[in-house]
Amino acid sequence: MSNNFGFLQELLTTVADTSRDLIARRLFSEADAKHGLQGLVDALMKGQGEATGMAIANQLLRHYGELDEELRLVFFKYLAEVLKPDEARVKVAVADYEADPGDANLMALQEAVESPRQEFFRRLNMAPGATAQIVQMRKELLAFVAKDPALQPIDRDLFHLLQSWFNRGFLVLRRIDWQTPASILEKIIQYEAVHEIDGWDDLRRRLSPADRRCFGFFHPSLIDEPLIFVEVALTDHVAQDIHSLLAPAPAADAVTVQGPLPTTAVFYSISNCQDGLRGVSFGNFLIKQVVDELKKEFESLKTFVTLSPVPRFAGWLDGVIKGETSIDIELSDAERTILSRLDEPLWWEQREDDEELRDLTLALAAHYFLEAKGPTGRPIDPVARFHLGNGARLEKINWLADTSARGLQQSHGLMVNYLYDPREIEANHEAFANLGQIAAVRGVRNLEKQRPRRAAKVQGAPQ
Repeated sequence: MSNNFGFLQELLTTVADTSRDLIARRLFSEADAKHGLQGLVDALMKGQGEATGMAIANQLLRHYGELDEELRLVFFKYLAEVLKPDEARVKVAVADYEADPGDANLMALQEAVESPRQEFFRRLNMAPGATAQIVQMRKELLAFVAKDPALQPIDRDLFHLLQSWFNRGFLVLRRIDWQTPASILEKIIQYEAVHEIDGWDDLRRRLSPADRRCFGFFHPSLIDEPLIFVEVALTDHVAQDIHSLLAPAPAADAVTVQGPLPTTAVFYSISNCQDGLRGVSFGNFLIKQVVDELKKEFESLKTFVTLSPVPRFAGWLDGVIKGETSIDIELSDAERTILSRLDEPLWWEQREDDEELRDLTLALAAHYFLEAKGPTGRPIDPVARFHLGNGARLEKINWLADTSARGLQQSHGLMVNYLYDPREIEANHEAFANLGQIAAVRGVRNLEKQRPRRAAKVQGAPQ
């Protein structure tokens, strides 16, 4: 019976696909080929029924996939220039609403100002497998927007839709382990953005041991494509360097945790996988749900902490040394000499116990986290913004915690522990979101007080 049912499904699918192809050939004859994507866009917006719309959307995506970069830019420019709200209609709707601000006129105004591009992408999404292709399309669009800001309205429209399509309610949390299909594991290796995975053996060391976990969010429209994933180490302490976590485990294939049960979950890597979903927030939901999952598995877990990179610290410090970055800091010649040791070959091996260099760098790092702000008044470090915005607390700045080439280049080896305390998360989040206040332990604040300060000018002194 099941075989017959499967055959029937296959037959119906084949008939449906054939019907769509016939519709497509009828709509886009050789005479229409000169119109290219413009004709396809116009036809899709006419809305000629579900089957026809699906065929047009399918052909449009296929056609787009064959274009080179130059023609894809032409396509986006066409969307920007043609599919935009009707200015005259908007003016009439505004005037009607001002004259009579009732529900009917408000709805008419909302319809008038909504960009036709949103409806275009909704209809485009009718094609089989379209969601993944549209996500890829936005990745390409973002590259164009960086060079041509006139394309930003398209990105705003597409981002608005993707936020809805990838709403938290549609996401599925899945544990990723050594039994996960190889097609997904290959993508974990590919998408790891924090600590590079050096092949299958390295991946196995991160997934197989009983004290390691990996979880990811997936979407029904991208079944085998992780959207974001997090790697976790289960320990009995707050890890302060990445090398101890990534070192080979003695019992890599253990199924259950042996000995004392873990008390601490260390989130040491969070990687976003889809460039086309940039700006769509997944990480805050992921951490909170993973915490819930781990607490169900291990009642012994009491501490949830990250071991996070500091991707912009080295660049910021270079600006401080050159006198370009902070108006609050003025380095003495002696302090510049101390910091110049960071340029020495293999300085991290030769100066591991250099207290002058360590203390000065950590003091400046504390200032970087607590005082260095961007135009919005938030920390300039993106990882800090993410965790502090989620309600975490800045717990510790760790010296020589990542001496990989990337860690040294980005942060001179520094890494940070952000602590997620369930009793404080909500209050920390509200203080950060509403007042810009940063939750940090006293030890970090004391470090900041030791940083070099610009000498105060004496009132009335000659300039």
